[in-house]
Amino acid sequence: MKIRLFGDPILRKKAEKVTDFEFVRNLKEEMLKTMYLDDGVGLAAPQVGVLLRFFVMDEGNGPMFIINPEIIEHSEEKELGEEGCLSLPGIFADVSRYKWVRLRYQDEYGKVHERLFEGYPARIVQHESDHLDGVLFIDHLPLNVRKQLTPELTKIMRMRLEETK
Repeated sequence: MKIRLFGDPILRKKAEKVTDFEFVRNLKEEMLKTMYLDDGVGLAAPQVGVLLRFFVMDEGNGPMFIINPEIIEHSEEKELGEEGCLSLPGIFADVSRYKWVRLRYQDEYGKVHERLFEGYPARIVQHESDHLDGVLFIDHLPLNVRKQLTPELTKIMRMRLEETK
């Protein structure tokens, strides 16, 4: 399983709702393996070329498989925290996110759950949920910060083009 890099058009598309749970169940282990091999804490399906609404994550308490996530409530307060992304290797920046989110999602068998995520796990959920809507963490940065990242982003896009040759 290969991680798609910045510049790949699939990273900017909105993912479709999961209806075939067997199909995504079959991708779970390979996605987790890919995430762990690259020292990630989350990996969304579009990042591996699958345009469906699910992601894997591990906040430090073991892996979770989140399907069709929907943030149904969030704190008013936000906090800054450093983020990176497997699709943007080597780029890190402080991003403002809600301190907590309440997530409604389905498990790998379609059962609906609700859970409150706070702090770092809430950041992971928001970051990965953004991927399902074609949003990258750099989109949350002020324009002047994004401009400063232009040389690094260009380098990643060149890497991606070299890989596709």
